Amino acid sequence: MNTQEAWKLVGGLSRPSKMPGWSYGLPAAECKTGSKLVNVEGSTCEGCYATKGCYVFPVVQAAQYKRLESIAKPEWVDAMALLINSKRPDVFRWHDSGDVQDVPHLMKIFEVCELSPEKRHWLPTREAWTKKHLKNKPKNLVLRFSMPMVDQAPAKSWPNVSTVMSKDQQWFGATSVACVAPDQGNECKDCRACWDPSVKNVTYWKH
Repeated sequence: MNTQEAWKLVGGLSRPSKMPGWSYGLPAAECKTGSKLVNVEGSTCEGCYATKGCYVFPVVQAAQYKRLESIAKPEWVDAMALLINSKRPDVFRWHDSGDVQDVPHLMKIFEVCELSPEKRHWLPTREAWTKKHLKNKPKNLVLRFSMPMVDQAPAKSWPNVSTVMSKDQQWFGATSVACVAPDQGNECKDCRACWDPSVKNVTYWKH
């Protein structure tokens, strides 16, 4: 399989303007937990960015659903690893939209990470059940649980989390790092906090 064949099989990758590298998006409407939280007032999914703007363009939706369907293909793991290994730089974000679907999906992501050991992977998720599988997580993957409510303190039971905070709330403390993107053109630039396993909590400002 070459990269062109792999791209066609998995439905391609995405390149969000904020990110320093490549990403991969699934339909936000298919989020198991997020599709419920989007209707909860004060949740971090309320007003989800992945349910509006360019994300709802028919061509984007078609690509996302093709990616979702491709996960069941036996060649998916090898194709994803091939694509990720062919890209620069050394960081990859899972799901700039969408989320993990089930345990088999998560295990396949783990396999992709193991097959791309030179890359640093970041997987944000609102699926609390993934915690049961942290012991099997590849070392080059940061699985970061996204706290479901705005201004909710980071859960102590997770090694890595992210929070969303309104401007008038008190800072969460020394274990938290604030997202610097709003102060630098809404881009990560040189920041790699989300991919850093030593960073307990990354806080994003509500907007």
